[in-house]
Amino acid sequence: MNFIPLPSPSAARPVSDAYDGTTYYGRPALKPAPFENSVVGSYIFLAGLCGVAQVIATVADVARAPRREGLVRRGRLLSMLAPTLGSVLLVYDLHTPKRFYNMLRIARPTSPMSIGTWILMGFSIFSGATAAAQVAADWVRPGWARLLHGIARTTQVPAAVAGAGLGTYTASLLSSTSTPLWAAAPKSLAVQFGSSSMASGAAALAMAERHAGSRSLARKLDTLALAALAVELGASVVSEATYRTRGISAAEDAAADTRTIAQIGTIAPFALQMLAGKGKRSAGILSDLASLAILAGSFCLRTGVMEAGDESARRPQDYFRFAKPGNLPK
Repeated sequence: MNFIPLPSPSAARPVSDAYDGTTYYGRPALKPAPFENSVVGSYIFLAGLCGVAQVIATVADVARAPRREGLVRRGRLLSMLAPTLGSVLLVYDLHTPKRFYNMLRIARPTSPMSIGTWILMGFSIFSGATAAAQVAADWVRPGWARLLHGIARTTQVPAAVAGAGLGTYTASLLSSTSTPLWAAAPKSLAVQFGSSSMASGAAALAMAERHAGSRSLARKLDTLALAALAVELGASVVSEATYRTRGISAAEDAAADTRTIAQIGTIAPFALQMLAGKGKRSAGILSDLASLAILAGSFCLRTGVMEAGDESARRPQDYFRFAKPGNLPK
């Protein structure tokens, strides 16, 4: 008896990577993240700023930069905003301290949330020890001050390492979710968050140095902030191109106002610093305006990404289009 081979299902029904627009009666396939965007955005902003402030203070101290004492002191003290105010914001968004305690019960290397929790704890412990030694050294006799400065120099290194992670881990945390806009461009989002953290930390310390009378250090920090902004601009272009290619750029319209402020905060500092270089009388004011614009733009970058991500989760067509094999991150 001769058998007629049947065609395989894949041959009978070829699979297409193209999304045909089908949804389940227009209902969302995902739930937006349960975060309060302004609260979590503030935490992410403070985490990046404080982490970089610790990194800059440590590099200045280790490199024995001229007239570094004020910068090192201010960087160490500024870094304490994340363990204090930032932790309060984080616990507030979790609605109960017990949830934060529960996150400390395990350490899971495959979980960005677990890694981030321990990065924050490590940063808080070592930055707290560094800042405490710094403050105590300012008030004791020279003999004790040398000992305390030695303690601060020892603890500042692990604090700076944790600070570098604090400025970028939140991008990995968002990218590991199913939210289309957060997961679409993980590498460029990490570069955006990292460079924005560097810009905001340098800008905050530049303002402090300027008002403390250390204009030379302030100019160097301004240059560092502008260099970081240039990297952020490049990463933003890559992210926007990725969103358009994968068909999820429409979700950004939900955060149009926030994104506009973020873009102004990224571009305006270049013009303001150019004007500051030409005018001696208004140079300090213009430089401060540039620093404030950087800080505002850095904050709005985070909240804008949060808002746009939520909108992409509410749009079923964005999720189904992004979930096609050809659109998933490689």
